[in-house]
Amino acid sequence: MKKLFFSLLVAALIGLPALFSPSSVRADDKAKDEGRLENAGMVMKEILDVPDDIPQNLLDKAACVIVMPSVIKAAIGIGGSYGRGAMTCRSGDNFNGPWGAPTMMALEGASFGFQLGGQATDFVLLVMNERGASSILGSKVKLGADASAAAGPKGRDAEADTDVTLRAEVLTYSRSRGLFAGVSLEGSTLRPDNDANERIYGRKLSAKDIALHNAVPAPPSAKKLTSALSQRSPRRVK
Repeated sequence: MKKLFFSLLVAALIGLPALFSPSSVRADDKAKDEGRLENAGMVMKEILDVPDDIPQNLLDKAACVIVMPSVIKAAIGIGGSYGRGAMTCRSGDNFNGPWGAPTMMALEGASFGFQLGGQATDFVLLVMNERGASSILGSKVKLGADASAAAGPKGRDAEADTDVTLRAEVLTYSRSRGLFAGVSLEGSTLRPDNDANERIYGRKLSAKDIALHNAVPAPPSAKKLTSALSQRSPRRVK
């Protein structure tokens, strides 16, 4: 009996490294990344299906869209938050082509300007011009400092808010408990998630090459995201 128990214990210990091998961990992480892409597509479709949420004229002017699904505030007393999602852009150096393959992104910040109270919150960011898009795709940027940001107007009357849209490079929105509104994300940072991009696409690629230069096709998990945007805003209007 003792010999049988010992044999089973040895077999279990031998099998442990396989459970936690780099390949298995990498596969799990890739599955999480693909899940984030699918969730980003669901969030985008649900928001675009409500006519009075993101104004059509602003979406048509946007160079890129960033979707961060289910960002949760960390319970560390200072409002710290961290989220991961995806950024898709109109392809080409002038951001005039069809919506391209998404690059994975990370959103970090000491505070999002309000208390999330532990509630999962979806964020949608419209990147309104080429300068803002190139900065975000190129490196880590701080909203409000490296890229000007403002709470995005919503509803059919957003055309009147031209001062906001002309000044801001990034317009930011949140959705929590079914409520959709513009929200300030100043002080938060955005950066390409290069590790997630490598897992999704199978090799190291820059965020710009993915988003603008058609270096790789969009993965199946991104289909809902790119389809929702292509149907609602197929062409950019400057």
